[in-house]
Amino acid sequence: MNQPLPGASNALTFGIISIVGSLFCCGPFGAIFSIIGLSNAKKAEQIYNENPGEYSGFENVKTGRILSYIGIALSAIILILTIIYFGVIIAIFATAANAN
Repeated sequence: MNQPLPGASNALTFGIISIVGSLFCCGPFGAIFSIIGLSNAKKAEQIYNENPGEYSGFENVKTGRILSYIGIALSAIILILTIIYFGVIIAIFATAANAN
């Protein structure tokens, strides 16, 4: 009987949280959950590679890693858009102050 792979469900959970956090809550702070998810995925993969026949759930590790990478990309895009947004606002105020 195969045991569940330690850390596989954590990697998947943190990957999901990173995407949800990036889109609906915290923006760039979702990258923190992505990094934790990638770390858990790496540890779980090392455990799996030591005894591949002993564990089940390696699919969760691969899915969690992909979701974590997507979460990092979304966090980076949201960070760039936020910087552009506030840069435009500052530029508008700066040109309006110089026009008077």
